Amino acid sequence: MIATLSFYLFAISLLTGGLFTVVARNPVHSVLWLILAFLSAAGLFVLLGAEFVAMLLIIVYVGAVAVLFLFVVMMLDVDFAELKAEMARYMPLALLIGVILLMQFGLAFGSWTEAETAEAARTAVTPEGVHNTAALGLLIYDRYFLLFQLAGLILLVAMIGAIVLTVRHRSDVKRQNVLAQMWRDPRTAMELKDVKPGQGL
Repeated sequence: MIATLSFYLFAISLLTGGLFTVVARNPVHSVLWLILAFLSAAGLFVLLGAEFVAMLLIIVYVGAVAVLFLFVVMMLDVDFAELKAEMARYMPLALLIGVILLMQFGLAFGSWTEAETAEAARTAVTPEGVHNTAALGLLIYDRYFLLFQLAGLILLVAMIGAIVLTVRHRSDVKRQNVLAQMWRDPRTAMELKDVKPGQGL
């Protein structure tokens, strides 16, 4: 009874947070609703017995990503009125995509049937005697180690590509040349002046 009540509470909270993340007018409020959605999703993971994934969701998404979004939104002077005006131009296309997605969800759930082994699979998520964190570690770092490393490499390449595509070299900005500083000759970099008493430079 308590588990069922907690499930519906977290599910309603998750859906509410996701909805208000999209429809909130204030960007700060939108990020706060997003944090609520993350916390609710973490609660659902706890109910499923995946405590490690729940803590990972809180630490990574709530503790890092969402807080970073919040600081960026609060500190940057972004013209949100201009962004909303640009968003209104693409609203018909977005509505069309949303309708298509809802139709796909309707087709998927309309033909969905529960397998006979689903209940047993939910009750025995991990092998007997193995904690879910240990089972997850065995899957990632043993059975799917190569795929895990390839996924990290793809993310690294994507990050480097984003930096390369967005970097802008400005000629009016003075940049630090570390090698030139290391290779400079002190005899040519400094000049001694003999200043007489009472005489300025």
